[in-house]
Parts: sequence; structure tokens; C-alpha cells
Amino acid sequence: MAEKNTSAFAHVFLKLMQGPLYEEDKTYWKDLLSWQTELSKYLQQVGLQLVISESDGFARIVQPEADENQTEKPLPRLMRKTRLTYEATLLCIVLREALDEFDIKGNGTRLFLTQKEIKERLAIFFKERHNKSKLLKDLNKPINSLLNVGVLKVTREDAANKELHQYEVKRIIKALVNNEKLEEIKSKLKLHVNPLQ
Repeated sequence: MAEKNTSAFAHVFLKLMQGPLYEEDKTYWKDLLSWQTELSKYLQQVGLQLVISESDGFARIVQPEADENQTEKPLPRLMRKTRLTYEATLLCIVLREALDEFDIKGNGTRLFLTQKEIKERLAIFFKERHNKSKLLKDLNKPINSLLNVGVLKVTREDAANKELHQYEVKRIIKALVNNEKLEEIKSKLKLHVNPLQ
């Protein structure tokens, strides 16, 4: 009977291994907060780290980068780093800034944007392209990329008009693109982008 040896926080650990855990998932969130000390100790034993952002309402497991001066054999990477395309990276910046604007206005805790609104925010960076309908179709790719990595989540679909699909911008974007990374990426993008003056 393996169940007798199963840790009391196993369900939270397995949920975190699937991806970020959000405060809106009330049962898991409550158990995460109850077991965070024990869970953190367990994860440290296998070279992982529990990161909880109560203010933004998410938690995730990260694997710290190996120290170059480390004498021990480095641990294999559990989580693959995902390389984003130029357009997906640009969309991350646009969404991160949209979330910052939303927070400043204080209109709530969850930011929702339609596919049309997201594309409009992105399209201004591609003003030199002549075929606007092809451009807007092409902008589905970065949206899908960010859906796959958990930055965006579909909250409402419109069968008649995909442009009216609604997405939530997940707050995990603040951890993936922190202020320092935001400035670094923005300065790199300035070399490639001609935003409206």
C-alpha cells in the first residue's frame, strides 16, 4: 500500500510540477500555504526551489541556474527553457506593460483582453507592413506561444468571431519578465522596432 507512505503535500507538489499554481484554485492554494515549509525543504533536497508570490497570487517551482564555480556535478535540467520568437517576446513586453498600467489604474486584480485588443497593441510595432490582414493573422502565432507557456489563458471563446476571444494575462508574467529583464529586452527591441512616434 504505497498510499501510507505518500506525503501529505504530494497533491500540491504534483500540481506544481504541472505548472504554476494560482490563488483562484482555492483548495490547492490553501494546502500550499499550509505545507509551504515542508514542501520547500523537500524541493531543496532535489535542487529545486518553491517561489510563492502571495501579492500576485501564484506559486511555481524553479530550478536555480548551476553555479559555474561549483565543484559537484551539476544536476540535469528538469525544466526546459523555452525560446520565444521575436514576436512572442514583443508580446510579453506589451502584456507586461499592459498589466503594469492596469495595476496603476487599480481596476481590479485580473486583466482581461480580447484577441482584437492584443493584436491592436502589437500591430503598432509593425506599421511598415502593408498587408494588414496577413499581419493580424500572423499575430495569432505569438498569442498561441504565450498560451502554451501559461502567460495567457483563454477565459471566453466566441465561436462566431475569434477576434472576440477573451484572455486573462496571468500574473506569472511578472516573474518571467521582471523589471530588470523588461528593461533589458526593451533596449534590445529598440534596435529592431520602430514604434509610433
